[in-house]
Amino acid sequence: MTADAARPRWRGQPGRLEVWYVTATDAATGTGLWLHHEMVAPLREPAYAHGWIAHFPSDGPPQTQRFGPTPVPPVASSTEWNSAAGCSVGPGRLSGDAGPVSWDLAWKSADPPLWTFPAGLWHRELLPAAQVVLAPRAQITGTITTAAGTSEVAALANVAHIYGHGNAERWGWLHADLDDDTVLEIVAAVSRRPGLTSLPPLAFVQLRRRGHDWPRNPLVAAPMFRTRLTAPTWTVRGVVGRTRLTVEVTQPADRCVRLDYVDPDGSHALCTNTERADVTVRLERWRGGWRDEQRWSLAGRAHAELGTRD
Repeated sequence: MTADAARPRWRGQPGRLEVWYVTATDAATGTGLWLHHEMVAPLREPAYAHGWIAHFPSDGPPQTQRFGPTPVPPVASSTEWNSAAGCSVGPGRLSGDAGPVSWDLAWKSADPPLWTFPAGLWHRELLPAAQVVLAPRAQITGTITTAAGTSEVAALANVAHIYGHGNAERWGWLHADLDDDTVLEIVAAVSRRPGLTSLPPLAFVQLRRRGHDWPRNPLVAAPMFRTRLTAPTWTVRGVVGRTRLTVEVTQPADRCVRLDYVDPDGSHALCTNTERADVTVRLERWRGGWRDEQRWSLAGRAHAELGTRD
């Protein structure tokens, strides 16, 4: 299933965007890493591939280096999922160099994909865009070389795939490894389709705990959540069945990078991303009243993003 969900979906159509990304937290230092590979097929121009690597040290400001753009063929002809300017992402491997930064990393995961959007919607491409977390708790090892030297990497990561017509009108994203048995993924977005841009964000939530994914159907459950997308702190709250989830995400400005996203139609969005976010999560059950089942708090070890338009 991971292989099917990971393969490139673009087949030469104009007006498409495809992304593979990896975010990670170094187990020893808390340093964050973001590798982003993107294929853009504009409406009236040749398709191109590009991306970036962003490094979020625990003792200094984050740094970003870009690679590409380079032309891409209509159909991928290798085992790599995406390659641009010598930087590649594929099954079990991440490698490349961008300016003063180079990396040679291996990743592995035994976990099944986490379907933030239902698998049927992903395979049938029924939404303007959808995301799947191919490896929610991957182990990454290898080296990263910067001007300061070469460092060994041993990190907990997630590997994800996005495909669709472009970015949302505005959005929030969270990936949080809450403990050894629990991972939380949230994609909250406002659609760019006419008539929908003024609606509140719709949150797709998946909490994998002890091998079980909740809610069972993230599309059906999405209207049950209320999202407030504000900086530096944004929130998601909702009740599904007898379970209530409350999430608060904080993205301190000095831990963030801000990048321009360009959609296939030429419009722009501003992404504010950090791999060192703070998050608090409260899980409650109804037992004649709301009672705490679990609380989690991560300081500087959650991955989060806010997207806005001018």
